[in-house]
Amino acid sequence: MAELRSFIFIDRLQPQTMCYLGTWIRGSLPRADMAAQVIEVAPGLDIEPLTDVALKHAEVQAGILVVERQFGYLEFHGDTGSVKAAAAAVLDDLGALEEDATRPQILASTIISSIDHQQAFLINRNKIGSMALPGESLFVLEVQPASYAILATNEAEKAAEIKVVDYRMIGATGRVYLSGREADVRQAAEAAHEVLGSRT
Repeated sequence: MAELRSFIFIDRLQPQTMCYLGTWIRGSLPRADMAAQVIEVAPGLDIEPLTDVALKHAEVQAGILVVERQFGYLEFHGDTGSVKAAAAAVLDDLGALEEDATRPQILASTIISSIDHQQAFLINRNKIGSMALPGESLFVLEVQPASYAILATNEAEKAAEIKVVDYRMIGATGRVYLSGREADVRQAAEAAHEVLGSRT
C-alpha cells in the first residue's frame, strides 16, 4: 500500500510559480490561473498506476511524473472540476482520504535582510527563476515532504509582490527562495507559514 506523502490542490497557479515549473518539467506546460494537483507517494514506483488512474478518469494534462530514490511525484493540471475529479479518483484507488497525507514539517525558515552582493551572486549561480539582487531581502524555507514547496511558493506569490528565485519540490526536503522588498518578503513568508500551518 502506497504511503500518501502529499496531496496538494492548487486553486490557481501563480505566474512565477507556473513559469518556474516550465523551466524543468518534461510534460504538458500549465498556464497561469489553472488548477493543479500535486501528489507525492512512497515507494516511488507506486506513482505510475496512480498516474494511469488520474489521466484516464478526467481531462487533465500531466506536467510532472518523477520517480526518484524514495518517492514518486505527479502533477496534473486543467480546469478545476477536471482536476478535482482526477484527484478524487486517485484517492479512491488508494483507499485514502486527503487528510491521510503526511503533514508538512518546516525544518528551516529565515528572512535575511538586505543580502550582500556576494551572497546574491552565489544564490544566482544555482537558480532557475528570477535573480536575487544585492540589497533585497531573502526568504528561505525548507520543508518535508518536499512537494509542499510548490504550495508555499504559490501562496507566497499570491500574498505579496516578491520574486520567485528558486523552489525545489522533489527529494528528501523541499526548499524555497523568494526575494524582494523587506515588507513584501515578510508578508510572503507569513503566507507560506500560514498555508503550511493549516495542514498540520
